[in-house]
Amino acid sequence: MNGVAWIIVVCEIAFWVVIALGLAARYLLRLSKLGMTLLALTPLIDLILLAVTGWDLYHGAQATTAHGIAAVYIGVSIAYGKRMIAWADSRFRYYVAKQGEKPSKLYGYAYSRDYLKGWVLHLLAYAIGCGLLLAMVYMVQDSSRTEALNQIISLWSVVLGIDLVIAVSYLVWPPKAPGEKQSS
Repeated sequence: MNGVAWIIVVCEIAFWVVIALGLAARYLLRLSKLGMTLLALTPLIDLILLAVTGWDLYHGAQATTAHGIAAVYIGVSIAYGKRMIAWADSRFRYYVAKQGEKPSKLYGYAYSRDYLKGWVLHLLAYAIGCGLLLAMVYMVQDSSRTEALNQIISLWSVVLGIDLVIAVSYLVWPPKAPGEKQSS
C-alpha cells in the first residue's frame, strides 16, 4: 500500500474513533459539550485526507485507486456523515449507555422510503466524490496520470445505477416483517 492508501485507512479509523470517543464522553462521562466537540471534529478528518491527496497529486504522483478512494470516502463521509453519526448514536445510547429505546428495524414501505432516501444520499456522495475526482483530473492535466480516477468514476456510476434499481425494486416489493405473510 502506498502512503495515500495508509492515510485513507488512518482517516477511516480516526473517523470512527472520534465518533466513539464523542459518544462515550456524551453518554458515559456525561460531558455533552466535549462529546459534541469530538463529533464536530469528523469533517476535519476529511479535510486532512483531501489536503494529503491533493498535495500528493500536485507534486507529481501518479493517480492511483487510493487517490480515487480518497475522493469516494470524502463524498460518502459528507453525504452520509450525519446519518452515520445518528445511527451510531442511537445504538451506543441503547446498547452501551443503556438509555433510550431499542433502535427499531424498518419493514414495508417505511423501509422502502428509507432506502430511497439512502439512495439520494448516495447520489449526493457520488456528486461530491466525482466532483473531487474531476477536480483532481483537471489539476493534474495529464490523462496518462489520471486513468485510475476515470476508472473509479465509471465503476461508481455502475454501482449508483445498481443501487437505484435496488431502491426501485424495494418500492415495488417492499420487504416484509418476519412472520408477515408474503403476497404472491
